[in-house]
Amino acid sequence: MLAFKLALRNLFGAGLRTWLTVIVLSFSYVIIIFQQGMLDGWNKQARRDMMHWELGGGQYWHTAYDPYDFFTIEDGRGPLAPELQSRVDQGQATDVLISQASIYPDGRLMSVLLKGIDPNQTILDMPTAPLVENITEIPALIGRRMAEAAKLRKGDVVTVRWRDANGTFDATEIKIVEVMKTNVGSIDMGQLWLPKSRLESMLGVENMTTYLVLKRGSNATDTVNGWVYRDHAYLMKELTEMIKMKSVGGSIMFLVLLALAWLAIFDTQVLSIFRRRKEIGTMIALGMTRQRVVRIFTLEGAMHGILAAAVAALYGAPLFIWMARSGWAMPEMTDDMGMAIAERIYPSYSLGLIAMTTAIVMLSVIVVSFIPARNITTFNPTDAIKGKTS
Repeated sequence: MLAFKLALRNLFGAGLRTWLTVIVLSFSYVIIIFQQGMLDGWNKQARRDMMHWELGGGQYWHTAYDPYDFFTIEDGRGPLAPELQSRVDQGQATDVLISQASIYPDGRLMSVLLKGIDPNQTILDMPTAPLVENITEIPALIGRRMAEAAKLRKGDVVTVRWRDANGTFDATEIKIVEVMKTNVGSIDMGQLWLPKSRLESMLGVENMTTYLVLKRGSNATDTVNGWVYRDHAYLMKELTEMIKMKSVGGSIMFLVLLALAWLAIFDTQVLSIFRRRKEIGTMIALGMTRQRVVRIFTLEGAMHGILAAAVAALYGAPLFIWMARSGWAMPEMTDDMGMAIAERIYPSYSLGLIAMTTAIVMLSVIVVSFIPARNITTFNPTDAIKGKTS
């Protein structure tokens, strides 16, 4: 208790020097929590949106399907295995057929992917109901990003050209019946969604599928008669890698800011020990052990971290609450990344994140405070009283 009182008195006795150190250290608390909260919020939002709009409960891919190989995508389709077809019939899954094509908006050429899906599906949150519209042209659903790139709007008619299963080129007109607004760019850019039956008729095939989307919460196995199961870990690998990359980049900034705080505390401790060497010598001469004096000075440094946490809570808590409610607006350039990035990211601040950050900063502050204080064990009381440290 005596060590705590002495440390507290000395801490506040330092005046402005103490508060400058505390403010710098509080920035470390706030920025670390803020940045990590943003990454956690983006991760949760992106995963949720991808599951609701694209991934469902996982997917079964045709063994020859490779979404990154544009030239062999026509080979990656075939009839569903009976057990997978039964899931579609029971409303537990929906199948998607993919084909390459080109469209000619205003005379311009654009390469696209035609994706056929059941208009009555309820597995994904995509607004596919308008695809049941009975019109002369083939109804098509596109995303907002695709509409902006192709300069298309709801109700527009555009020419599409494709190659059927026999290798013959054909062309017709499609009508944009709906422009969907989604955060998941991977079902938007360069894609037109058509009724699966109409796409099969265009290609001259029947009951062909490229991949199957399961209902969320469905059970699945690794392979089913030539169909490979892709779980969320596989399908979200790119997102996970990007989050890790952002975390590493943010860690560099954290270390720089934390290093500034460490330097401030270290210098404060060194200066305090140098200026108070007579006081230290007197305490040792009066019977206080060197280890106890070291604890007092280490406690002083640790209390910088405690005060910094309190100061960070004063201005950080309102900031975090406001950000969690209003979100952080993302620049328009993120639309072209192909990832699930919302217009606004809402940070996620968990108690675990706050506790872990506080513990890491506090532990580092204690270590940095102890390093210069341990030199007190070498003090000679007589020399210290005279103002010498050796």
